[in-house]
Amino acid sequence: MKRRDILGGAAGAAAATIVAAPAIAQSAPEIRWRLTSGFPKSLDTIYGAAEVFSKLVGELTEGKFQVQVFAAGEIVGTFQAADAVSNGTVEMAHTASYYYVGKDPTFAIGTTLPFGLNARQMNAWLYHGGGNDLLNEFYAGHDLYSLPGGNSGCQMGGWFRKEVRNPGDLKGLKMRIAGIAGQVLQKLGVIPQQIAGGDIYPALERGTIDAAEWIGPYDDEKLGFNKVAPFYYYPGWWEGSANFQFFIQRTKWQELPKAYQAAIVAAASHANLDMQAKYDARNPAALRRLVGAGAKLRPYGGEILEACHKAANELYDEISQTNPGFKKIYDSYRAFRNEEYLWFQVAEYTYDTFMIRARTRG
Repeated sequence: MKRRDILGGAAGAAAATIVAAPAIAQSAPEIRWRLTSGFPKSLDTIYGAAEVFSKLVGELTEGKFQVQVFAAGEIVGTFQAADAVSNGTVEMAHTASYYYVGKDPTFAIGTTLPFGLNARQMNAWLYHGGGNDLLNEFYAGHDLYSLPGGNSGCQMGGWFRKEVRNPGDLKGLKMRIAGIAGQVLQKLGVIPQQIAGGDIYPALERGTIDAAEWIGPYDDEKLGFNKVAPFYYYPGWWEGSANFQFFIQRTKWQELPKAYQAAIVAAASHANLDMQAKYDARNPAALRRLVGAGAKLRPYGGEILEACHKAANELYDEISQTNPGFKKIYDSYRAFRNEEYLWFQVAEYTYDTFMIRARTRG
């Protein structure tokens, strides 16, 4: 072949490539989805994760794939978000899996279990420990596909109208608490209540409930709990982290072009990282303001933590005996947690403990 033929062929190929690029872009379908959030717009960090996700999906697809976000109550309520995806009312939801433990306790593991993984460990299990694959095997039975959609980090232990010094003080308390933690506390005499975030304050104010947990200082300050329940406990042993989900209707997910699936995965990963970073950045100042405004910060006593830990392990054993799906995922989760804490006690815990003491010394 002559040199000019080679050059001519190369030039032709280059021209074809230049022409093909916009042709490919033009062939991408225009898709419009709706996403229902499980949270109100006033909670800008947790609700905002869905907006961060939506914006990036649009940018990555040059506006071809648009996901419109709706706050809790605009299409369905907080506790109907996953159902709205399963039955095809909307294509997506951003919610907490553990809101649906009434359907199956296995839903709890997708968000958190009492005395479970911390935020970094949860991401490690989901992304590199087979956790998200195991969860999606379970979610498939509800026509859902899930991606991690943010983490709160370790939460606070709730707001109480009176002090709780020992396990006996928990008996008879009506407490707003989500997920499987309510079943743990029920073993200690607590009467758990499932109440959406926006309805917690009036329930506390009226005395319908005696205590409530939400997330942490930044959100709790916005919701004003310190005005009606002065005792603020820590840590939130029932949520050493809380992983939120982007639930996608499974058939809709499978029908998406691969490039759009990739855009969703990338946007969900970004939203997952962004939510925890925001909480970590905003919680310290919010905690200072709450204490300055009169919140009475209290640690849970060791007796309460030990009693709750024992009750949690009893509950997991009970569920595992009758629910093989729960047992399969919990066995993986528990084994991963044990290995992670072996590592964390060597480096992370030692370093953090030293730095906390150094800060205290000034």
